[in-house]
Amino acid sequence: MSHLLRTSRVLAWLFFTGLSVAIIVTSGFYLYLRPGLPAVEQLLDIKLQTPLRIYSKDSRLIAEFGEKRRAPITIEQIPTIQLQAFMAAEDARFYEHFGVDIKGLARAAIELISTGSIQSGGSTITMQVAKNYFLSRDRTFIRKFNEILLALQIERELTKNQILELYLNKIYLGNRAYGIAAAAQVYYDKPINELSLAQMAMLAGLPKAPSAFNPLANPERALIRRNWIIGRMRDLGYITEDAHELATSAPLTASYNATDVEVDADYVAEMARSELVRRYGEGAYTDGYVVTLTVDSNNQQTATNALRAGLEAYDRRHGFRGPIGQIDQETLDSQEASDLVLNYPYVASLTPALVTEVNDENLQAKVHARGIGDAIMPFETMTWAQRFKTEDLRGPSPEKPSDVLAAGDVIYVHYRSEEPENRETPTLPSVSLAQVPRVEGALISLNAQTGAIEALAGGYSFRQSKYNRATQAKRQPGSTFKPFLYLTALENGITPATVYNDAPIVFEDDELETAWRPQNSSGQFYGPTRLREALYRSRNIVSIRLLRDVGIENTLDYLRQLKIPADNMPENLSLSLGSGQLSPMELARGFAVIANGGFDVSPYLIERIEDANGDTLYNAPETVLCDEACIKQQTEQPENPEPLIAITENTEGNLTESTAPKDEPTAKEEGGKIESPDTRYMMRLADERSVYILHSMMQDVIRMGTGRRALALGRSDIAGKTGTTNEQKDTWFGGFNHKIATTAWVGFDQPAPLGRREFGASTALPIWIDYMKVALDGMPAATMPRPNGIVNIRINPETGKRARPGEEGVFELFREEDAPAPITAEENSTSGNGDSEDLSRQIF
Repeated sequence: MSHLLRTSRVLAWLFFTGLSVAIIVTSGFYLYLRPGLPAVEQLLDIKLQTPLRIYSKDSRLIAEFGEKRRAPITIEQIPTIQLQAFMAAEDARFYEHFGVDIKGLARAAIELISTGSIQSGGSTITMQVAKNYFLSRDRTFIRKFNEILLALQIERELTKNQILELYLNKIYLGNRAYGIAAAAQVYYDKPINELSLAQMAMLAGLPKAPSAFNPLANPERALIRRNWIIGRMRDLGYITEDAHELATSAPLTASYNATDVEVDADYVAEMARSELVRRYGEGAYTDGYVVTLTVDSNNQQTATNALRAGLEAYDRRHGFRGPIGQIDQETLDSQEASDLVLNYPYVASLTPALVTEVNDENLQAKVHARGIGDAIMPFETMTWAQRFKTEDLRGPSPEKPSDVLAAGDVIYVHYRSEEPENRETPTLPSVSLAQVPRVEGALISLNAQTGAIEALAGGYSFRQSKYNRATQAKRQPGSTFKPFLYLTALENGITPATVYNDAPIVFEDDELETAWRPQNSSGQFYGPTRLREALYRSRNIVSIRLLRDVGIENTLDYLRQLKIPADNMPENLSLSLGSGQLSPMELARGFAVIANGGFDVSPYLIERIEDANGDTLYNAPETVLCDEACIKQQTEQPENPEPLIAITENTEGNLTESTAPKDEPTAKEEGGKIESPDTRYMMRLADERSVYILHSMMQDVIRMGTGRRALALGRSDIAGKTGTTNEQKDTWFGGFNHKIATTAWVGFDQPAPLGRREFGASTALPIWIDYMKVALDGMPAATMPRPNGIVNIRINPETGKRARPGEEGVFELFREEDAPAPITAEENSTSGNGDSEDLSRQIF
């Protein structure tokens, strides 16, 4: 008995000694590690890495930037059954333990002793939160001990629901999906509350090994894991036996679902991305910023489609350059067509396809198109494909499919969605022959009243070329420059009735090898011409004479007043023909100044920026067109130390917003613009009467001049100007009503002739029409209100003078001070043939 007692005492002492040692060691670890542990409060302030999302003003997704796909949600938004699925898979006693599950740790210890390595780890959800947010993923004892200590702290300071919410938003679930909301979209393209029990269990099985149990990479293992979790849910009483049977028999339905971009606006997205990175650095990709732009999704998609269609139409007019690749017969016989076309990328809406058969008898070719499969190409879609030789020379028209294609050719095609009439039996899809245009272009549409960018397309395909021609390409504007010259003339007392002689003119210049003999685009001369007619018929000689009268330096100074960059403008008479350089954005902005009645315009793209919590970080200032009363009111306001917002263009051609020093006033007038944090006051840059008269002259470009194609819109409120440079290297159309101004440009990136028959009216204007047809749809007619100080006077169309009583005449607009002098009694009694007026402008 005494022996048993002594043995019991020894065992007890050994037990207490071991326990004491364990306590001392544990305390030592705690005292050693505790100072280096992060504060649990940081969990509530941690920003989950959430991608940058960019939306149109009508809330359509334009782009998403960032490596991690995440959409944080609250625990209230998560169905209870989904929570139970994760607890069944990861921590069934989550609501019972204090952060550390002793049973789980004991199980892990037994595994370590029996196998010599750590197997399951025994981690609770709380311990996983500690690891995911604060610790590395190294499987060491020190990291495990830190994990336990942090879990205990987290349980003391946070509620169970807070811990579970942090866990479900942080966990990685494969395929760039972080958190269950992102995973539900990636695997099932559904919000979390629309998933079935089987789908919820599949997501719950992913945290343990996102690769091994991924339904896309390892469907068999994923199915086993899913069914095990469903069984656990039944055993834990979360679901009934019937629900278990139904869920375990459900098929795998997971598929990869990329983010659904709703608007094709890559150039716009890149401008916004660049600006967010400039503001917030690399955190722009991870801090969950949500950016709302000024572009309307419908207008933006229309702009993209219109530009592509216009460039493709030009390209077809100049012939087919042949296949983009050729595959030999041996390869065709040995490999699948679907594999062969994978080497060729999609470009915009064009799809690569392999020609597998050409049938002249049936007038069609058979192709295998990437993503479409086998398809038929009718010969009617190939008739345009004369062989390209030069921009001005093509081969004969094809008469049969084999004149265009051969088996083994790799080409681009358009999918033809329309179905043939009276189709009784299923047939292969239909495609049409296409090719990637070499020519490029841009389209920019501005709200003329505010400067907001309504739509922007910077080229045919952003993936093919990231060069944004809308903001970065400096090109000669050609005759689209003339409205600015004519406005300068109107401001200097010259009128639409002023007559200039459209006759040959020669300029000698010591710097030129030969004399300069400018011509009209037609090569003809038309004699005395009123300024109004000279503009709508785009007479070059009249523009040259007009610039000589107004003065080159005077014109350049007026351009600077209009804030049109003059640094790349020539200081000679070629300025009148648009030989300077402007970007399409700069030209569009200048037309917007004309459109709104002469007020300054600052183009901007970003309407609002919100953080991951939905708090607004930035709102675009309200734009106010500031007349004289407005100027007086604003300049009398007291100073305010708030920062100013100024719109600039950075070196990459992207529109940015900078902040002025805080010691500047809330509102000030500088360079034609008063600015404040909440309001952008835009000053008048041009006499509204001169602008109104120019409107009427540019409306005649549409009614009677080079822009007559735009009459197809059936609107009376539009005005514009075509433009074509020497050798047709650049072609333009800029047009507007009082609310919206849009400019389109077409040309090669490396300036080269577009072809003898290509002009602004044939290349750029159709793009403009296709866009404006949609942009103006449903918009009431918007014309500039007629200002005071303008008179209508009947004039002689030949002389530009007042018409005599009984004489044929037309009405013209004049500023009051520039109106032609009244006819005296002596002049009224003198016939027109004896008029001895000064005809210097007509002669010289």
